[in-house]
Amino acid sequence: MTVKRALISVSDKSGLEEFARGLVQAGVEIVSTGGTAKALRGAGIPVTYITDVTGFPEILDGRVKTLHPNVHGGILAMRTDEHLNQLQEQNITPIDLVVVNLYPFKETVARPGVTLEEAIENIDIGGPTMVRAAAKNYRYVLVVVSPQRYAEVLEAVQKGDIDEQFRLNLAKEAFAHTASYDTAITAYLTGLDQPAGEFPAVWEKKYELVQTLRYGENPHQQAAFYRDPSVAGACVANAVQLHGKELSYNNILDINAAFEAVKEFDDTSAVIVKHNNPCGVASASKLVDAYSMAYEGDPVSAYGGIVAFNAAVDADTAREMNRIFLEAVIAPDYDDDALAILKQKENLRILKTGPLTGPTSDRFDLRKVNGGLLMQGFDRGVVDSEKIKVVTRRAPSQAEMDDLIFAMAVVKHVKSNSIVVVKDKKVLGVGAGQMNRVTSARIALGQAGDGARGAVLASDAFFPFSDTLEEAVAAGISAVIQPGGSMRDAESITVADEHDIAMVFTGMRHFRH
Repeated sequence: MTVKRALISVSDKSGLEEFARGLVQAGVEIVSTGGTAKALRGAGIPVTYITDVTGFPEILDGRVKTLHPNVHGGILAMRTDEHLNQLQEQNITPIDLVVVNLYPFKETVARPGVTLEEAIENIDIGGPTMVRAAAKNYRYVLVVVSPQRYAEVLEAVQKGDIDEQFRLNLAKEAFAHTASYDTAITAYLTGLDQPAGEFPAVWEKKYELVQTLRYGENPHQQAAFYRDPSVAGACVANAVQLHGKELSYNNILDINAAFEAVKEFDDTSAVIVKHNNPCGVASASKLVDAYSMAYEGDPVSAYGGIVAFNAAVDADTAREMNRIFLEAVIAPDYDDDALAILKQKENLRILKTGPLTGPTSDRFDLRKVNGGLLMQGFDRGVVDSEKIKVVTRRAPSQAEMDDLIFAMAVVKHVKSNSIVVVKDKKVLGVGAGQMNRVTSARIALGQAGDGARGAVLASDAFFPFSDTLEEAVAAGISAVIQPGGSMRDAESITVADEHDIAMVFTGMRHFRH
């Protein structure tokens, strides 16, 4: 096919002038609308106004300008004798190239304080109609929705070599573009008045390909990483990689686990994750101390792990990290010296998220199952010190209570059944992913060793029997935090009282499957 007439109407004008000038030099007549026509004429590029094509002025503040048979007839006509004769009878000129990108709806609704009226006015009507028409008629019409395609399209137009597969590929992009646009509108309008706890009848979401990964969890599995462009805030998907090897599937899972865990803490903190479970967590006044304490919690597991921080990394912390092999580090920022030190490790993946400003705008936690999808709210539940119920004769000291609250924030990020042992805001032992709670307790207490004496223990769910608490007694635990709610709570309370252990109930379970 050859291109004789192009219709250009774009909100994103990047690369427009060079592209349009190249089309004119290739003998293409350009028809354009509103701001696009003004920009092109301002650049000295000849343009036919859309009103000269339709014979009708733009009306309703620009809401109606391209919705006309002279436009859509020119786009939708097949280049058959029957259709071309009909165009001739109606004095309609065929349109061979449609270059359209849409009103910036997503950018508009992302602005703080945007009103519903502003959002509505940025819902494009004529643009998607032209894009879909051109994509439907791809055998005869070329459709372009991305400035990234301009150079390739211009070269094809200039050569007169535009094969059908190329046109089909652009048509696929066009339909994806309009589908994404409609999804963004639906998501925005649905979110305006959807009460918490209610879920949409139909779940539509756009995810953009970030990268194709070398493989998935195992080398025989294919994998890719996608980003939700509507989510704002500090998270692994929005982080920028500053250095190191390409991220792997397992890296991304572990980096996410580490960073979401470290965001739990207001104090300067470090989290080390291995195989999606925290193996080291600590808080301290200095970041280097937080990291060192986290590392000391389980030096064996820390090797080859992922480290996350909730504060900017300094040179002292970077030097400590460089003592062992790590897969990746993620933090809000790094000072120049720290970055230079970390980059001495050629393969270390370094990610920067920017400031931590609270939870991201992501609304739902999703889990794919074969043939379906599970949706829930994120587990953002935290221990409310005013609602903690002391169930034993002895109440925890303030130091014990601080450690209990810290431990429960950690246990929430450990695979169930989970038990965490903590002392002085430092994790000493973790029992994760066991089929019964007492085994998890034995693992965590065994890892803590003598350090368990005088430490506290947290459980993600209630104790079905007193055996878990009996393990804690034998190890020298001084205080316990758990949700409570078992039919046999009284048995555990009795054991705690017999050994002067303080125990509190939170009333909030934290299963993590």
